[in-house]
Amino acid sequence: MQTTKLSSKGQVIIPKILRSRYNWNAGQKLSVIDTGDGILLKASCSFKNTQLEQVAGILQYSGKPVSIDEMEEAIKKGALEHK
Repeated sequence: MQTTKLSSKGQVIIPKILRSRYNWNAGQKLSVIDTGDGILLKASCSFKNTQLEQVAGILQYSGKPVSIDEMEEAIKKGALEHK
């Protein structure tokens, strides 16, 4: 268990091992959640919540249509190339 101190300005230092584990760097925005018996810090989401209907079709594609099977094959091929 890591411990830290609260400064007179209400600041805390998050131990380096935890900052590294969660890839939090200076300027990282954190959500502070009151759990009732303490607080929970979570990285703030960079994007607002949306529904599928709001974003479906946002990226335009002008090539020939591709089947689901062709997409799955391309994903498998890409995954094998990055092993």
